[in-house]
This record gives sequence, structure tokens and C-alpha cells, in this order.
Amino acid sequence: MITLRGKGASRGIAIGRARLLQRQGSIPSPKKSTDVMEELGRYERARAATIEELQQLYERLLGEIGEEQASIFSVQAMMAEDEDIDEAIRREIMEGGNAEHAVTLAKDEFSAAFEGMEDEYMRARAEDVRQVSRRILEHLHGVEANPLVTNEAEGQIVCAEDLSPAETVGLDRRLVSGIVTARGSINSHTAILARTLGIPALVGVGEEWRKIDEGGLLVLDGEQGVLYVAPDERVLGEYQTRLSMEAEEQRELLSFRDKESRTADGRRVEICANVGSMDDVQDALRQGCDGIGLLRSEFIYMGRDELPSEDEQFGIYCDVLQAMKGKRVVVRTLDVGADKQAACIPLEREENPALGLRGIRVSLKHPEIFLTQCRALLRAAVHGRLAVMFPMITSFEEVRQARELWERAKGQLQMSEIPYGESVEIGIMIETPAAALISDRLAPLVDFFSIGSNDLSQYTLAMDRQNEALDAFYDSCHEAVLRLIRRTVENARRQGIWVGICGEIGADPERTADFLNMGIEEFSVVPHAILPLRRRVRNTRVETTEGQTIKKEESGETWI
Repeated sequence: MITLRGKGASRGIAIGRARLLQRQGSIPSPKKSTDVMEELGRYERARAATIEELQQLYERLLGEIGEEQASIFSVQAMMAEDEDIDEAIRREIMEGGNAEHAVTLAKDEFSAAFEGMEDEYMRARAEDVRQVSRRILEHLHGVEANPLVTNEAEGQIVCAEDLSPAETVGLDRRLVSGIVTARGSINSHTAILARTLGIPALVGVGEEWRKIDEGGLLVLDGEQGVLYVAPDERVLGEYQTRLSMEAEEQRELLSFRDKESRTADGRRVEICANVGSMDDVQDALRQGCDGIGLLRSEFIYMGRDELPSEDEQFGIYCDVLQAMKGKRVVVRTLDVGADKQAACIPLEREENPALGLRGIRVSLKHPEIFLTQCRALLRAAVHGRLAVMFPMITSFEEVRQARELWERAKGQLQMSEIPYGESVEIGIMIETPAAALISDRLAPLVDFFSIGSNDLSQYTLAMDRQNEALDAFYDSCHEAVLRLIRRTVENARRQGIWVGICGEIGADPERTADFLNMGIEEFSVVPHAILPLRRRVRNTRVETTEGQTIKKEESGETWI
């Protein structure tokens, strides 16, 4: 038995046979070509096929994994369309280089340029350049883009030097029970996708992965970060018992589906879902969600060349509200920019997009787009319990302007004698240190706060959580982050408004008691985390401090 250690990127246990990902050998790339036009044609066809493939991946995965994760492929499609990269490749071909050589040269040039940038977000784009280039090269040679699982054996554990996001989502989840990679970060796109898909994963095992034989028996522990190669009877028996226990636990979790989200001492909270498509909504309902805490409205805008009409948006919001049957739906207004790009909203290239035009800034810069969305939301509010929140807030003035446009949208509907909902709750996302620090000034302007802990952590720590070089430094529960969250909650309580949390740490069972004690009243998590969180909440007794109260608007209850 050989024991390999890495980083547990996705929890869970897998027992299965190794399926080694053997990539195609290096593609020959002689420098000279005798037919420039033929090479240009080959490149253009391969590029077009890559763009189409990535766009189709994005559109298919919207309903399976949500907009936030699917946007990886939208970004890569735009990278394949990048004019500067395209021009560099064409120039090399016109100078006599063949298509493979031209693509390889451009890949090396642009990935090196991105890696040399100071901004973490831009450095991460180097990997996108490499992955897009590989796809173009594969199309040039007629290579299948994702030749991972070709037989029908169940319980395969895919082992590779690394996996791209596209390869990860291309895995047949009926056959694949785990993932092992030599490289990678627990916060990489691939690791996040593995968690979203519920596939146990181990990354960063290093060159030791070459000790794994094709078809050999493996035991993967995604929580402890351990892989057993050719496990002995003791280890195999231990993990088979644990798998049986996990199956029993899943059956137990189902018993919490129709139970109230109430702590052991009787405090009622809401456990809601983060969604990015109608399929996500149905999944959330199957898990017994108390509502939708984050509907990512940008999924309506992605993967299209023209802006969605007001009527189209209205229809989508109505579908969600009617499916929820009176449960609250919190819609985040358009949040594009940085890694979320929509072709129908052309944004200028920025040196530092993570700190550029994104979130509410895009809506305020393009009020005509924002007003259309506001009108659609107001009209849909007639058909259910709607709340709306503005993303990436940093100032009092941004909230004031956004609310002013919201009121203008009401006036436009009144002028046209179109019915709209009067009782829409308005909130903001607290995902920048600036918003947290002035939350006392922002609270009087809104009905609720929703803490976006993912971005709040990144901006507070000045770290890209997807950069594997920062794994040893990145801490989403850093003292500074928790202090900002506590300050936000305290200011919300003073104003008598409710506060929720919708980042990844909201689903962390080790933090549930802390957030409940702070006064968090709503948790919004991915659908599969709803039942484990509800069980945790029901087993937690909330500590209270004399004089603290939590205002419950809808029931009239006040918890001391």
C-alpha cells in the first residue's frame, strides 16, 4: 500500500479503480508552411469550433451548475475571440508559420504577459489562454477535447497531472467517483467545480501521482487529503464502513427536508438557496429551501449578443416567483464585470478588472439597462414575494442613485398604467470592506443586508482565492473578515433590518454557531448544502447578550 498526500479540494470518500488521463502527445509544429491561405483556413475553422464549443458548454452548464461557475466558459469563449491574440496568430501565419506554430507562439506570449501582471485576477487569465490554445490545437488535429472516461465501468477515480474546468464538468458523474491531480489549488476553478458537482477531489499530490497504475484500486479521502494506492484490507474495510455510514447519513438528512429552520432554543432563521437558473430553483425546492437568498440575474444576460427585453426578463422572474409559491426570492441586480462578461454589454478592457467597472457601477453607468431590469422586477413583484439587492456597493451615493433609478422605474410604469408590486424589499450586498465599514450609514437606506463573504474575504485580504500559490495564506475566516461581518450585523440590528450571508463560509458547519450568535437571520447556500445546514442549526443553541434583540418583521416576534 502506498499513501499519497495532497490537499482535500472536495469532501467525501471514493473507492474505485484508477482511470489515468493520458493526454495526446505533443503536437508537431514546424515553423514553415508552403500554403498560407490553407493554414489560415485551418486556423479559422479550429478557432470557430472552439468558440462554438465553449459557448455551448456555457449554455448547457447554466442549468446544471449555475451562472457563477458556468461563466468560466463564457470568459474562455471571449478569450478565444480576443482580437489581439487573433491578430498575433494571423500575423505569424502570414509570415510563413503554420497554424500550430502560430497558436503555440501566441499562447506562450500572452500567457507570459498575463503572468507578469501585478493584478491576481489578470494573472489567472494566463491559464485561460493556455486552455483555449489547447482546444484550438486539438481541433486543428481532430483530437477529442475531453477523452476522459471511455468505458462503462462505474466508480472510476480520474487521475491526471491537472484537469481543466471543461474536463471536470465533462466527467460522466454516473461513472466517476473521485478526482486526483498532481497540481492545482483548493480554490481553483476545477476544485470549485468538483465541490459544486459533489465529486470528492484531491489536488496537489505532486509527482507521486505517477505511482498510480491504470485500473489499480484506490481509496480517496477528500476531507483528510489522503489517497491510498492498492489499500490493504484494514484500510479498505475501514473506508467501506465509512461509505455505508455516509449513505445512512444522507438518508437521515432527508428527514430534515420538511422541518423548520429553527435553533434548539427556538430561534427561527431562514435557510435559502443560491441559484442561477430555473433548474437550480427546482433543485432548491427538492432540498426544502425556505426561499431564494440569491438569484444571480446575470444568467439572463450571458451567452447572447443582444440585451434581454423587459418582457423576457419579466417572464423569467415570474416563473421563479410562481415556482416558489410565496417564499421570498431575493434577486441580485445585474452583476457583470471582472470574470463575468456578457457580450451584450460591451465593457472596455481594463488593466485591473477585479477593481474596475463591475456590479452596481455598470448599472449606474448604463442606466437604460438598469431601468429595464427594474421595471421587469417591479412588474414581476405582483406575482410573488420579491426582494431586490444591489451588488458591489462601496458608498452612500451609489445606494442613493440606485434607489433613485428604482423610483424612476416605478414612475415610468405608473405613466404607462402598468401594474407593479408596491412591497418589494430593497437591500444591498456587503462584499467590500468599504460597505462594511460604513454599514451604519447604509442601513437607514435599505431593508436588509446580504453579506457576500467570498468577495469580502478577497478584498479584505487582498488575495485571489483561486491562486494556488496563496493557499497557505488565504483564510476566508480571517479575524479581519469576521470583524467586518460582526460590525455589519451590529449596525443592521441597531437599524432594525435583517441580515443574511450568501458566501461559501455561510455553509461551513464550523461557523454556524458563530453566525447565529452574531445575529445572522438568513443563510443562502448552494442547494446541496441546505439540509446539512438545517440539521446543524436545529442542533445549535444560540447564546444571547443582555439587551440584544433581533427584529422579525414578518411574524412580529422579537427574540431576546
